[in-house]
Amino acid sequence: MPRELELCPGRRVGGDQPCFIIAEIGQNHQGDLDIAKRMIRMAKECGADCAKFQKSELEHKFNKKALERPYTSKHSWGKTYGEHKRHLEFSHDQYRELKKYAEEIGIFFTASGMDEMAVEFLHELDVPFFKVGSGDTNNFPYLEKTAKKGRPMVISSGMQSMNTMHQVYQIVKPINPNFCFLQCTSAYPLQPEDVNLRVISAYQSAFPDIPIGYSGHETGIAISVAAVAMGAKVVERHVTLDKTWKGSDHQASLEPNELVELVKAIRTVEKAMGSPIKQLLPCEMACNEKLGKSVVAKVAIPEGAILTLDMLTVKVGEPKGFPPESIFDLVGQKVKKNIEEDETITEQVVENHVKKVKC
Repeated sequence: MPRELELCPGRRVGGDQPCFIIAEIGQNHQGDLDIAKRMIRMAKECGADCAKFQKSELEHKFNKKALERPYTSKHSWGKTYGEHKRHLEFSHDQYRELKKYAEEIGIFFTASGMDEMAVEFLHELDVPFFKVGSGDTNNFPYLEKTAKKGRPMVISSGMQSMNTMHQVYQIVKPINPNFCFLQCTSAYPLQPEDVNLRVISAYQSAFPDIPIGYSGHETGIAISVAAVAMGAKVVERHVTLDKTWKGSDHQASLEPNELVELVKAIRTVEKAMGSPIKQLLPCEMACNEKLGKSVVAKVAIPEGAILTLDMLTVKVGEPKGFPPESIFDLVGQKVKKNIEEDETITEQVVENHVKKVKC
């Protein structure tokens, strides 16, 4: 069983702990602080464990030419990409306000640090854990510096290879053992054939000492629920208040009613995973009493006869007798009294019967 880690104060993930559900608000707040607060409250009310944003220090994330590039997309908030990103980027004081708001309503708050300076600020902000977005997973200097902060890390693996993820593990593990990987495909929206949920199993085999999770950009909830059934201990999904809003992430995001259904479905699946021990359960007793079969006499059997297989058959019998799996054990046993055709074979009619204990 993968080791557990305390991802947030008092909230462990991994092992038999419940799945940690991250509502990725990202920049779906449209650059509006009030909308951001509404989304934090929505995440809380829908049952998510954490509301997450994306924090950038733009001059450290992008070079000048990238910021000056004309941005004519229908999703643009400015004439250049820099203007667009500045519209969507909250200030440090606004982040402090959002974190305080999240604490007041009782939901964990964090953000992806999209560059090293953003990580410095988030460390100062005292977020419970760092989220490493897929775009920085192969940014090894960034990973080293982030790991050295000592906070738990959730590392997405979009756009990466298994070889790269082995390198990430080897870099982070000696510095900070409290981290997990999320299977992720960086496409918005993500098509089912590109999800590759089997990578979760590959990660579980390759990295058995860390929790494995899933970050999804597909539409709907079915794939994320399947990820939990495969053992995902963290699930991250983008959320929105309205999929028709401007912004490239909204289409791959969950609206409140979908987030509610996702949380409900995940908790149902967790209950359904249950125990690996296969046995007759108390809830099955009624069905077993009504429909469970017994060994019965196929023909009339005289007292003192030695049972053979052609004397016996299996039916729903009244009263209950030997279960069907005991039929071969009865062959060669001696009967103590006459047994009528179609009569149930019970312990009382078999000589020197010793009841076998089921393991």
